[in-house]
Order: sequence, then C-alpha cells, then structure tokens
Amino acid sequence: MYKVLIIDDEEPLREAIRILGNWQDLEVDEIWEATDGKAGLAMLEQHKPDIVMVDMKMPELNGVEFLQIVEQKYPELLTIVISGYNDFEFTRQAIHARVVDYLLKPVNRKDLNQALRKAIDVLQAKRQIQSESITRNIAFNMSLPKLKEKIYLSIIERSFKKQSNQAFLPLIGADQQDHRFGVLVLRIMNMEAVKDSRFNRDKELLYFAVANVINDVAVDSLQCFSFANPKQEREMIAVYTAWGGYPQEIAFRAGELMRRVVSTLSDLFGVLVAGGIGRYCEDVLDLSVSYEEAVSGIQGIDLLKLKGHAVIGEADKPAMKETFSFSSRMPILRGALEAGNLNHAKSVMAEFAKSIKVSGSFSIGAADRLLREIVVLMNDTASELGVPADKLPSSGGDRSLQVLGLRTDVATFDQFEALLLELAEYYHEQVRRSMAVGRPFSVEDIKEYIDNHYFEDIKISMFTEKYFLSREYLMKLFKQQYGCGIHEYVQKIRMDKAKELLDDSMLKIQEISEMLGYKDKNYFSKAFRNYYDLSPSEYRQQQEERVKK
Repeated sequence: MYKVLIIDDEEPLREAIRILGNWQDLEVDEIWEATDGKAGLAMLEQHKPDIVMVDMKMPELNGVEFLQIVEQKYPELLTIVISGYNDFEFTRQAIHARVVDYLLKPVNRKDLNQALRKAIDVLQAKRQIQSESITRNIAFNMSLPKLKEKIYLSIIERSFKKQSNQAFLPLIGADQQDHRFGVLVLRIMNMEAVKDSRFNRDKELLYFAVANVINDVAVDSLQCFSFANPKQEREMIAVYTAWGGYPQEIAFRAGELMRRVVSTLSDLFGVLVAGGIGRYCEDVLDLSVSYEEAVSGIQGIDLLKLKGHAVIGEADKPAMKETFSFSSRMPILRGALEAGNLNHAKSVMAEFAKSIKVSGSFSIGAADRLLREIVVLMNDTASELGVPADKLPSSGGDRSLQVLGLRTDVATFDQFEALLLELAEYYHEQVRRSMAVGRPFSVEDIKEYIDNHYFEDIKISMFTEKYFLSREYLMKLFKQQYGCGIHEYVQKIRMDKAKELLDDSMLKIQEISEMLGYKDKNYFSKAFRNYYDLSPSEYRQQQEERVKK
C-alpha cells in the first residue's frame, strides 16, 4: 500500500483530488493534506509519504522552493506538479526536480489517475531494482516524454504560444537554428485485428510497440519522437527532426524513413498502415501545417485499390471528386427498419456499396465523412422511432462504434461494406426492440404487413424477431384469427392479386410475375396452376371468352 500527500492552499482543489482519485485501484490507503509548502515539509517528515502532489503557487513556501528542498533532502521522493500551463519557469524547475508528471489546472479525473498510476509504477519498479541511478532515471524518463508529447500536440493544434513558452523549446531541440521539423502520420488500418491477435486486446501496448518501432528505425540524421494521437483513434504521430541537408534530401530521407517503418511494422506484427508524410519546416510552429499535409495524404488514398497492404499517400496529389451521400436512400432504409425487415435494410446498404464500387474511386477521407453522415442520419431516424439516446453512437468515429461492439477495421473496401451491413443490423435490432416495447402486439399487424408487402420475400422469422414471440405461437394466433397459416395467407393474397392483374390484357405474364415478387415466370405459372388448377394463360383465355359471350 502507498501514502500520498497533497499540498495546495486551495481547499476545493484538494477536495477534488480526493474525490477524483481511484485510490483503491491504485492501492493508496493513506492521504494527507497541507495548505502550503512549509506545512508540507513538516508532514513529509512526520508521515513519510511515497508520493507528493504539490501546487507551484502557494503562500509561506511555494512549489519551486519546496521542490528545491525536496531534491536535496528527499532525492527519492516522487512528486507530481500542479500548476498553470504557461508557468514555464515552474515547469523547468519541475523537470529539474525529476517530477513524475505535470498536471494542468483544472485537474480532471483521467489526467490525475494517469499521473498517479505512473508514480505507482515507478514505486513498484524501485522495489525490484536496487540501483538508485536506475530508479531516478525511470522517473525522469517517464515525465519528460509526456511533457514533450504535450508540447508537440499544442503546436499541432495551434494552441502553443511561443513568446510565453520559450523555455519549452530546448526540450524538443527547437532552439537549434539548423534543426528542421516535419510530421509523419500513420493510420493503423487493422488495429482491432492486431490488438486482439498479437497484443492481448491491449490497445495501449500496441501503441507503445508501434512508437518503439518508429523511434528505433530512425537514422542519426533524422530522428523521431512518436506518440498516439489522444483525439484520433488508431492514429500515430511521429515528429521527425533533421539537421543539415538540402530540402530534396530531407524529403527523401523522410520518405525512406516512412517506408522502413511501414515495412518493419508489417514484418514484426502484421500491422497494416496508411501513411502520410508532411513536408519539413524550419519553424517548429509550422508543424501544424506539416501534420495537416500528412493527414491529407492519408485521406486521399483510394480505398477501392487497397488489397490488405500498407500504403503511403501523396500529400500533393489532386483531391478526388467525390459526391457520395446516403441521404436519398434514407427514406427507403427507414421503411425497412420500421417494418422490421432486416434483409431489406441490408440490401439497401449493399446496393449503396455497389454504387460506390461502380464509381471507380473512393478515398479514405470520403469513407470517413460518409460513415459520419450515415450515423447522423440513422441516429435521427432511430430517435424518431423511439430508440433511447444511450443506445445510439455519439458519432461515426472508431471509439463510438467500438462501444457498440462493431468491428471498425477498414483496410479494404470489403471491410467498409461489412461495417455498413453491421450498422444496418445494429439499428434494426434497436428499432425492433424499441417498437416491440412501445406498442402491444396484435396479430392484425402481421396481416396488414402482408397485405401491403405481399410482393416481398416474407419469412415468419421477420415477425418472431420483431415481436419477440415464438414461431409456433405466432402461427397458432394467426390461424385462429384468419383460418389459415401465414404462408397460406401470403399465397392467397398473391393469387388473388394475380387474377386482378391477369384481367388486364395489356400486362404480360412476365411483368405480372415480377409485380407479385416472383423472379421466375415459370415458377409463377406453376404456383398459379397449383392454386387454381389452370395456368395463367388458360385463365386469361377463359376470361376473354366470357367477355365475348
């Protein structure tokens, strides 16, 4: 078990840390509080905690002074700094003091518990490793990469202010005039499959392995710092740093690095990557542009041409002219969902996928946009049909769909089509459950459906799934009400309709066959003869003779 000391002059923040911490999971059984650095030193001496969380701005003795004393008197103590992001002087001092992590105000649950988990991991490592130098390096090496990741992300997201964060630049080598920077972006196309088969379903372990490969294959003249994008599932960002060389030479080396990374990931783990390369920039703040170019390269890759192999996109390739939209098909799909007809719903999706194939080109970016559009449209329809919000995905992104149990790997167009069919199945199930709960069952509903859809392929399983009733019970209810079975009633409606259509001499028998749902004219003729003891042609001739008389 472990002990934690919280030092902060703001009581609400101390209380928030107590509430948000997963103390039991972290094996923390004792927590103390101090209102300033001076009181914190006294409690440190008295209780000897394993981890200290310290605010940088406090009365009496502030965080900087506290860390200076701790570094001298308690060099093995693990500390977590809490402060504002722009306090670069405090951050520099925190790094000097070898803190485990740096938390930004206001503290949130995820960042807090991640920082605490790092500290606990270091403590556990210390119990296994006796060398003091190794244990100190563990703490330092775990804090510095995380800070570098935050710096790069803020630059890519255009929230980094160079003037107020000048002290951060040496950490990423941006203070060197001959350094050039660029971004490689890797999208793991088969992440779910590889995670399950090679990494015991541990996504973070997969990300860690990919980052190690990227960093290891880099050459001396082109080094990488890579990390998973926390805001984009299955995306790895690799910031490359080059020094010296002409623009064409740097671009060549970046391309060569990407090819080595893609090949190594495939050979070692079977990871399939769609990669994008951003051009280098002399100002580190232009990394945002390089990142966007790399992403654009990935989004421009033609999904129809992918056959389960890694591929590197071209950022300067002209964008494909694509106008795919599902909105015109939504009324048809809604009708299928409302009727509980899964086969019809899936056929709508399959036909749409077929139209995309016929177009000849379909980029990864278009697939992403189309998936988001379909989820929005289907969410709206499902909500109108009574499906509760907690049963609907929040977006068309990977994380949202994975929560529903859907497989989101799209390394080929066939996998994209399979995902569309899975979506149809999922929404069909949710609408079916909602409608079954929302209204009482009546056997008249089945009759009404048959009367209006006699030309479709009607199966009893459609009704058993829709109303949560057994096949035997449904058939018994229907026969009691209408004197015949469901299949017999479908046949009766079709044959009655066949007579009406045959009375119209302008209609060909082949056309009538198709209008009744028979794909084969001969099959229709056989069914008609079995029902009326004469063929459709004989019936029509008989009717014509009656008219003449």
